[in-house]
Amino acid sequence: MKGLCLLLLLGVLLLAEGVLHAAAKQFRDVMSHGRSSSHVRSHKKLHGWSPDQNQWNEKLYPFWEKGDPRWKDCWRGGKVVARLTSDSPALVGSNVTFTVTLQFPRCQKEDNDSNIIYDKNCRNDSSGFPDQYVYNWTTWIDDCGWENCTSNNTHNVFPDGRPFPHHPGWRRRNFVYLFHTVGQYYQKTGGSSAIVSINTTNITLGKQMMVVSVYRRGHRTYVPVATASGIYVVTDQIPLYVNLSQKNDRNASDSVFIKDSPITFDVKIHDPSHYLNNSAISYKWDYGDGSGSFISNSPISTHTYTLQGNFSLNLTVQAIIPVPCGPATPTPPLPTSPGATTQNATSTANKTESTTPAITTIPPYNLDSPTSAGVMEDTPDGGCHIYRYGHYKTTISIVEGILQVNIIQMTSVQMTVTQGENSLVDFVVTCQGSLPTDACTIVSDPTCQVSQNVVCDPVEVTDQCLLTIRRAFNEPGTYCVNITLGDDASQALTSALISVNGAPGSSSRTVEGVLIASGFLVAFVIIVSLLLYKRYKEYKPIERSAEQAVNREGLSVYFNNVKAVLFPGNNERDPLLKSKPGIV
Repeated sequence: MKGLCLLLLLGVLLLAEGVLHAAAKQFRDVMSHGRSSSHVRSHKKLHGWSPDQNQWNEKLYPFWEKGDPRWKDCWRGGKVVARLTSDSPALVGSNVTFTVTLQFPRCQKEDNDSNIIYDKNCRNDSSGFPDQYVYNWTTWIDDCGWENCTSNNTHNVFPDGRPFPHHPGWRRRNFVYLFHTVGQYYQKTGGSSAIVSINTTNITLGKQMMVVSVYRRGHRTYVPVATASGIYVVTDQIPLYVNLSQKNDRNASDSVFIKDSPITFDVKIHDPSHYLNNSAISYKWDYGDGSGSFISNSPISTHTYTLQGNFSLNLTVQAIIPVPCGPATPTPPLPTSPGATTQNATSTANKTESTTPAITTIPPYNLDSPTSAGVMEDTPDGGCHIYRYGHYKTTISIVEGILQVNIIQMTSVQMTVTQGENSLVDFVVTCQGSLPTDACTIVSDPTCQVSQNVVCDPVEVTDQCLLTIRRAFNEPGTYCVNITLGDDASQALTSALISVNGAPGSSSRTVEGVLIASGFLVAFVIIVSLLLYKRYKEYKPIERSAEQAVNREGLSVYFNNVKAVLFPGNNERDPLLKSKPGIV
């Protein structure tokens, strides 16, 4: 009978212990916020992280559900917001970094000691601030010191019971940050921001969730002040994008470009952790116009389309990544398909990245392979490599466009006294390529930096690109004139320095402007400019060489504009004026 009572008592004790153990919260209960965590149990251990089955000290770190009224009183003067960002997407094997920044209520900020104070320079709706400090943690810490605080269970202890690391600046770490992902957690102290990096080798490909909870130091417990979450992506494809640009293209974002003008393709690989720094990277281009494939080691490429139409652009990037070698296995792992996130692909990638990867041989420059599997190659130099691939595909349209604009003649318009004091100048403009639909003139100071006047007009050109643009100048002096001709897909620019009405000192300033733009001999240009100044006192355009003769029709000269300096790729000769155009 006595033995039976002992067995019953033992059973009751075991049952009570089981009930208490079941009632104790675990990290997964607190950090999952109601989300199921069963799918993350198969993940390999992250370096420095702990499994979320560990118990959570709810007495020291209270857990509040969303909507709990206690959230309203967790911070003095308002609500704290946690901003969580990451540099995702991350190539598997690289690091992904998370940054949490706390945004305090209006008129509150962190001082040099990491105390939270009121900003005296901030205008508050109330009459004033009740105190200098929102939270003066320096005073609290000085009351106990490190030794006394660590001996007290209510200070300097994480939710799992581990003591805080004794950093040199531990007094300025009054927030506790708890990160949770793929069934594991990481805890650290900090100020108003915290940064955590994770190596993605053991993380399943695809989208993952990162959750962070932030607690502040309190007198007896730590108080929750904010939570945040965000999606990050781990991929076996090299993250990249391509920036397409073209001279005279009006809108690069519409994927419409100009025929017979080179397009620049600039590949940007997203690798913030510099995982690919020691890799050999190759770029294989197929421009889709029948010109064949082009392989380069440079991320920048140019191509000129000579036909109009729609073309499919394809790029394959291959990275040969050096890694430590493991023992060979007879059967290589199955490669994953582009963008695959299936369970088979995930298992293969994880096996490849393990400490015993499969070794196989792949042609070093086989850019035709669409796979991104982490298969390895044993090279003659004794090293091993992983091959990763990235892909880019887009469709672009090639149309006719304005390739070049030239000012071939400038003429000062003679005016009567009744027409006013403004000086009128006619610019005879021609262009190559398609016909323009609009013309804009920007008049600036001699440095071409400060705009003084902008005039845009629609133009109608039916036969050849030849038109006259008349513009007024209110005062004498030296001006930088930019003339732009455009259509729906393109626009081209030409520039010139002009001197109007022989303003005092304009001759010397004009010569200086030509020297900056063209770099001719000083003495030669000064002589030519003085001769022109004496002959044409009302209007003096800028010349480039002595071979440019004075036009007998009115007060005009040929000149070479500054566009040769602004756009050195354009060195074609000015077309000849064949007919008298209309005036815009």
